[in-house]
Amino acid sequence: MTKHPSPYSWFDKFGIEEGVIRRVLAEATSRGADDADLYFEHSTSTGVGLSDGTVNRAHTSIDLGVGVRVVVGTQVGYAYTEDLSEASMMAAARTARSIAHDHPGHAPVLSELARRSLPDHYPVDRSWSDVDLSIRVPMIRAWEAKAFATDAQIDKVQVSMGDVDKHVLVARADGTLTADYRPMTYASLAATALRDGQRETGSYNVASRGDLSYYDQDRQDRIVARAVDRAVRALDAKSPPAGEMPVVLAAGSSGILLHEAIGHGLEADFNRKNISIYASKMGKPIAPSEVTIVDDATLSHARGSLNVDDEGSDTERTVLVENGVLRSYLHDRISARHYGVDSTGSGRRESFRHAVLPRMRSTYMEPGPHEPSDIIAGVKRGLYCEVFANGAVQIGAGDFSFYVRHGRLIEDGKLTQPVKDVNLIGNGPDVLEAIEKVGNDLEIDEGGWTCGKDGQGVPVSQGMPTVLVGKLSVGGGRQ
Repeated sequence: MTKHPSPYSWFDKFGIEEGVIRRVLAEATSRGADDADLYFEHSTSTGVGLSDGTVNRAHTSIDLGVGVRVVVGTQVGYAYTEDLSEASMMAAARTARSIAHDHPGHAPVLSELARRSLPDHYPVDRSWSDVDLSIRVPMIRAWEAKAFATDAQIDKVQVSMGDVDKHVLVARADGTLTADYRPMTYASLAATALRDGQRETGSYNVASRGDLSYYDQDRQDRIVARAVDRAVRALDAKSPPAGEMPVVLAAGSSGILLHEAIGHGLEADFNRKNISIYASKMGKPIAPSEVTIVDDATLSHARGSLNVDDEGSDTERTVLVENGVLRSYLHDRISARHYGVDSTGSGRRESFRHAVLPRMRSTYMEPGPHEPSDIIAGVKRGLYCEVFANGAVQIGAGDFSFYVRHGRLIEDGKLTQPVKDVNLIGNGPDVLEAIEKVGNDLEIDEGGWTCGKDGQGVPVSQGMPTVLVGKLSVGGGRQ
């Protein structure tokens, strides 16, 4: 087991000691502020890729810097620097202070910073910086070889594996200091099948705040098997008939629909600004009583989990919708102050170059009472959606469109013809209301999802049990 240094000592080597932090915070708040923080970040990223039997991509990169945020009301001043000298950080503090609209007043000068203890939702025995390429490369070569051996129709394989060791330190104007170590790993395999001149590609990826032990043999086998199966099955897939029909969302990656069509609309900044369609629905029923939706930062080793959010707030399991009733938004400190509630620990940023926004972490629907097989058996004619690629939503209206890469038709209560490249079109609130049955098979998808908002991307997780939506608009893709 690797002995990790205290996360509070990590930035010592860059000259970041408490006296410097206190002076920069004092400069940032010298003309008054409702809130302010410094967000230090140091990350080391490694990636390796394989195609046509050759390692064609390998890199290691290092990123280091600090973001300075000053909040006055809802006005945010933000500046960052990659130079951690005191002079450069002071200049960033003055810039952030100026953007936030200075007003008369002085914040107290901190005499000390209180170090906080955190839970550990992603303990690891070995940091990724201690894992050599000589370990990574044979792993992905074995995945490639197994993909070719699994089915003779596989014509091309591409494999990639990446990881990040990230350390963050958040110093707040309230006198608290919080440090966290955040590991991350990601792996993907894409297999292309060829039959009679027709090519189809299937892929599968996994991600976790875990270490090398995350890649046990079962997971390595699953990466290969699911990518190959999707490629081969797509050779026989057709486009489904278009029109409105019942849709069964498979457990797992169907959570992307929940994330996009509903989750973004429950982020508090959209509601505070009265942009979201859910802005006036707090405490009201928005879904059938079987539906409970959660956003959780505490799942063990999940890609979306956090020990602390990016503004130093405690994270939690937040119940957004309870038995169909809207109970909470996702709050950062600004929205929490506006609504007079506690932060849900949802303040996130892509890096030290970005200001905090309320964001999702791991968003999922809790399981219901129904057997998945019974849900499918009850559908006369419909669509079963298994693998989602991407989606888009209009926050104000709640309208969405999603691209389903793989699925099957449901005919007389049975899964039949494979389908591919399907478009689902609908409205988030309407979909919630149209949910008829929720399965008992919740699955948190293990894929490497990244959520985009206002030009920032952050790692997230999502999940679903099997869910029947009584009616959705289905559009066919290519034949």
